[in-house]
Amino acid sequence: MQKEIIIAGFGGQGVLFGGQVLAYAAMDTGKDVTWIPSYGPEMRGGTANCTVVIADHEIGSPLVKNPPLAIALNLPSFDKYEPMLASGGTLIVNQSMVDHSAQRSDIHTIFVPCNEIAEEIGDKKLMNMVAIGAMLTALPEIKIEDVEKALEAHLPARHKHLLPKNYEALKRGFEHAQKEWDKVPCEQVQNGTLFEELCLNEPGHGLHSSLSPIL
Repeated sequence: MQKEIIIAGFGGQGVLFGGQVLAYAAMDTGKDVTWIPSYGPEMRGGTANCTVVIADHEIGSPLVKNPPLAIALNLPSFDKYEPMLASGGTLIVNQSMVDHSAQRSDIHTIFVPCNEIAEEIGDKKLMNMVAIGAMLTALPEIKIEDVEKALEAHLPARHKHLLPKNYEALKRGFEHAQKEWDKVPCEQVQNGTLFEELCLNEPGHGLHSSLSPIL
């Protein structure tokens, strides 16, 4: 198993931290991980991004050209990474900052109003955790509980009081994305695998029914 994820957005959207949390969650469950942040011209108004590779074996290269998974937190990132995503991949898009629909039909594009959900929780900075929660619906190797444990273990002490809101953001993002997955027709192909459980006539069955239900 090897999964590559790119997370992209503006500076200040928590792009790098979101990648770190995913990496810590995978590492703490015994997986091999690489995390590479992007610095340079992106810091001056373009797209900042980080790449996370998760595997159950030694990772040959941390570089990714056509990732199967990506998060786009703003319009420039959506426009940049949608064409690069591997066929059959999943793209989580922050609907709050994107003004047009997906152009490709050979990938799964899940739109999530990350900003609005974060504001409902009470902190707009949590939009990155909303997006991470949404990504977990397409990343069964990492569960919400794994990310919660990573946050508790690695969040700086001065931010520990924000843990409950971070947990809520993860769950809200997961729930919203899961509802979108429930709309996917039967026999939809995802990363070369046939997911027969994605049936509209089976309420409550989403992409990864083995994941713990959100209460």
